[in-house]
Amino acid sequence: MKIKEIRSLTTKELKAKLNDLTTELFNLRFSHATGNLPNNMQLHVVKKDIAKVKTILRERELKEGVEV
Repeated sequence: MKIKEIRSLTTKELKAKLNDLTTELFNLRFSHATGNLPNNMQLHVVKKDIAKVKTILRERELKEGVEV
């Protein structure tokens, strides 16, 4: 997922996407542990996508002045 695509999403959509990516990461880790994951690079890609989404969410929080 490219950063431009992520920036075009609303905050609500980003939170939903983050939830989906987290679930996908869990499933990929489970598949990796059982030896059923054909492409280990998928783990890396999903982790990077999660980081991108979290970064955009944090940027928006700071822009709005809402600190966590």
